[in-house]
Amino acid sequence: MALFIIWLVRPRLVDAAFEGWIWPLLGLIFFPFATLLYVIFYTPGVGLVGWEWFWVVFAGLLDLTHLVASAYSRTRGARGMGAPRAY
Repeated sequence: MALFIIWLVRPRLVDAAFEGWIWPLLGLIFFPFATLLYVIFYTPGVGLVGWEWFWVVFAGLLDLTHLVASAYSRTRGARGMGAPRAY
């Protein structure tokens, strides 16, 4: 949601980080936190350097973990619609 707000309020910030609208849109859908940090850390003419890459990759791993955990919980919930198991 924060990336979407930045895109509406400061579109030049997003335009400087990406060429076109498809990559930020895909980032907003699949890797929102990593895309947000990429837009915030991006310096025109320089790009990302040093620790900035670390934080973007870390955010991407968090996004990926969230996607996998969501998919796992959806499939697990769909399989066992009966009574909960006793562990």
